[in-house]
Amino acid sequence: MVKVTRLEHLDGWELALEFSDGSSGRIDFAGFFAGKPGLLGQLDQLVFFRQVRLDPESGTLVWPNGVDLCPDVLRERATGVSPSWARGEDAA
Repeated sequence: MVKVTRLEHLDGWELALEFSDGSSGRIDFAGFFAGKPGLLGQLDQLVFFRQVRLDPESGTLVWPNGVDLCPDVLRERATGVSPSWARGEDAA
């Protein structure tokens, strides 16, 4: 599984990410968490969203309320490339 190795806050809801496979990209989360229930709904507040941190152990983004996001999904959103397991390829 790929891991997030670098996180940079850009303007508003946008984040720049680098991954352990050398890929990189940006994700604009504007509106992504709108209307989501529970803990995900808290991320619809920009002040809270901006508290995101990179957890180097898990290699993904985490927030103070315990929400984290799958690094494979983040890579797909940032680069447009699906993970190998989603394409039916061996993850060897």
